[in-house]
Amino acid sequence: MSIAIGATAPDFQALTTQGHIRFHEWIGKSWCVLFSHPKDFTPVCTTELGAMARLKPAFDKRGVKVIGLSVDPVASHTRWAVDIAETQGFAPNYPLIEDPDLTIAKLYGMLPADADGAALVRTAKDNATARSVFVINPDKTIMLTLTYPMTTGRDFNEILRVVDSLQLTARHQVATPANWRQGEDVIIVPAVSDAEAREKFPAGWTAPRPYLRIVAQPR
Repeated sequence: MSIAIGATAPDFQALTTQGHIRFHEWIGKSWCVLFSHPKDFTPVCTTELGAMARLKPAFDKRGVKVIGLSVDPVASHTRWAVDIAETQGFAPNYPLIEDPDLTIAKLYGMLPADADGAALVRTAKDNATARSVFVINPDKTIMLTLTYPMTTGRDFNEILRVVDSLQLTARHQVATPANWRQGEDVIIVPAVSDAEAREKFPAGWTAPRPYLRIVAQPR
């Protein structure tokens, strides 16, 4: 069963390319993006790991820790990193978790609990659903889940946009509209009455409908 938004991110211990971690302890008081892969040396995932490495400073700026997962062992991840650096211009600059017995993939609902076999005897197609992104807040709550097909590379700028929205809406009683970008107008959530909104947003707002109150992004 997949993990729902609002659930606590399952904790685990694992070996990564940057050493052994206990997941919740490693996150600490940061936000986290965990993104997974069905197999090392797969073409789309190679481009994704390089793209995330290129964008990592933007996640760092937002206080977001990045960590990847692929089912193969760390030794395989280390060899793959050479290919990623040579073909994408950036090697992974964040830890990459090994999951050779598929324990974490199953724990996070990316593979069924009764999936047979270890990573070494399974193909990428066998693990096709291990292509998820989880955004986790400092309370270790799942705030976003996305799962992509193997043929569609992930848009990490979109994940960065979602992080901006999640962090903004965690601080203020607002929501972000379709296609929102940092600095654009936002929506006052229905739980805030007009009287409360006048205190929170003294400059006022526009309301094309009573339930749709648009206000400048709070700082």
